[in-house]
Amino acid sequence: MASAFAHAAAASALGVAAGIPFQARRVWILGIVCSILPDLDSLGFLLGLPYEHVLGHRGVTHSLPFAAVLAWMVVRGLFPQAAGSFRLRLYLYFFLCTASHGLLDAMTDGGLGVAFFAPFHNDRYFAPFRPIVVSPLEPHKFFSRRALGILRSEFIWVGLPSLGLAVLAQIWRLAMDRSRSRS
Repeated sequence: MASAFAHAAAASALGVAAGIPFQARRVWILGIVCSILPDLDSLGFLLGLPYEHVLGHRGVTHSLPFAAVLAWMVVRGLFPQAAGSFRLRLYLYFFLCTASHGLLDAMTDGGLGVAFFAPFHNDRYFAPFRPIVVSPLEPHKFFSRRALGILRSEFIWVGLPSLGLAVLAQIWRLAMDRSRSRS
C-alpha cells in the first residue's frame, strides 16, 4: 500500500484541482479521510480474513463501486443543503479522493493487486507501471530505516505529481479568471 502521507497528498492536489476553497476545511479534511479510509480493510487480517477475500485487504473498500457509494454517503449525509454544480463537484471530489487510493496502491511494488470492481468482480489488478515502494500495513514497521526509502519513493511518484497537478490547476484557474475579466 502507499502510506497515508501519499494518499493525503493526492487528496490535497485533487482539492486544489476541484477548486475547493482553502477555507472549506471540513471538505478538505473529509477528502483526506476518504483517501485513507479504504485501508480500514486491513482490520480483516485481525478477523482472520485472507488477503484475497473480497473483504480482505485491497478488496471491496479499494473498489470503484465503494468510492461511488462512499462519496454519495458523504455528500448526502454531511452536505444535504449542497445543490446543483456544487453538489456534483463535492461528489466528484470525494469519489476521486477515495478512488485514488486504489490507483496508488495498484502502483506499488507489493501486495496482490487491487479489486477495482468488487463486489461484482474480485479479480485483482496492478497498474502497468509500479514505481511506488510498498508501505507496511503496521504503523510501527513504517517508522524504521526503510521509511526513508518509502517516503523518497512516494515524494517522487506521488508528491511531485500532486504538486504539479495543484500548480497547473491554479495556473489554469488564474488564466480562466483573466479571460473572463477581459470579456
